[in-house]
Amino acid sequence: MRVMLIAGLLLAGTAITPALAQSAPAVEGRVTKLEKEMRAVQRKVFPGANPDYFEPEIAPASPQAVPGMAATSPLADLNARVDALERSLSQLTGQVEQANFKNRQLEDAFAKYKADTDYRLSALEGGNPAAGGKPGGSGGYPPPGTPPFGSREPASSPQSAPPPPPPVAAATPPSPSTGDAAEDAYMAGYNLWAAKKYPEAETSLKAFVAKYPNHRRTSYAQNLLGRAYLDDGKPATAAEAFYANYKNNPRGERAPDSLYYLGQSLTQLKKTTEACKVYDELNDVYGAKLSPALKDRVTKARADAKCAS
Repeated sequence: MRVMLIAGLLLAGTAITPALAQSAPAVEGRVTKLEKEMRAVQRKVFPGANPDYFEPEIAPASPQAVPGMAATSPLADLNARVDALERSLSQLTGQVEQANFKNRQLEDAFAKYKADTDYRLSALEGGNPAAGGKPGGSGGYPPPGTPPFGSREPASSPQSAPPPPPPVAAATPPSPSTGDAAEDAYMAGYNLWAAKKYPEAETSLKAFVAKYPNHRRTSYAQNLLGRAYLDDGKPATAAEAFYANYKNNPRGERAPDSLYYLGQSLTQLKKTTEACKVYDELNDVYGAKLSPALKDRVTKARADAKCAS
C-alpha cells in the first residue's frame, strides 16, 4: 500500500513539473515587463531623484525559499521579484499622494494670496471690490465677510487751508463705578467720546468689544467706536467699524444705527451710490422696527445723497 502511494506521488510530480516549466516563461515575461514599467514610472515621477530617499531602480529582493521547493527554483525567483514590485509600487503610490496633497495646499495658498492682493490693489486704486475692483464700478453692496472699504483716509488737498488750532482739551471725565465691570467699561468709553477725547475713546471702546464680545452693550460700543472715528475725521475707518457691527451682530440694538452712520461715512467719502444702497438695505431689513427719529434721519440722508425714490 505504501509503495503504491509513493509511486502515485512521483507520477503526479512528474505531471506538474512540465506544466510549471511551460507557464514559468510567460509569468517571467510579465514580471519583467512590470519591472520595466515601474522603472519608467520612477524616472517620470522622480527625475534625478536622490538615491538616499528614492530607489532609482527596482532591486529584486533576495530569493526566499518556498516550502516543498528548492530555494533557487524559477517560481521562488518570480515570487521574490513580484514581492519587490509590490513594495516599490506601494512606496511610489504613497509618495505620489503626498506630492499631490502638497501641490493642492500650494494652489490653495496661492489662490488666497492672489484674492487678497487683488482686493487690496482695488481698494488702493479707489475701486469697489464688490464691482470687480474697477474704479467707479456699479457693483452691489459687499457681501458679509468682505471689508467694504480701504483703510486709508482721503488725502487732504495741498491747496486746502491750514487746519484750525486744536481746541483746549477737556478735563478727563471721572471713571464710573456702578459695581458692574462691563457697564463701567462701556460708560468710560462713552464719557471719553462725549468729552471729545476721540483717540482715548477709540482705545477704550475697542478694548471693551474685545473683552466683552457677547455683552448687551457690545452693539452700543461698536457703534460708538464708529462714531468716534467719524467725529475724529476718519470716515473710512468709521465705515469699517459700522459695517462690522452690522455684519457681526445684526440683531444688536445699535445695528440699525450703524447702517445709518455707514451711509453717512460713505457720503463723506463721496461714495453716494453705495450710500444709497446702504439706506435701501436699512429700510429692507429694519424698516418696520426703525424709530420715528431714525426714519426722519434716513429720509433726510437719502435726499442729501440724491438717492432714487
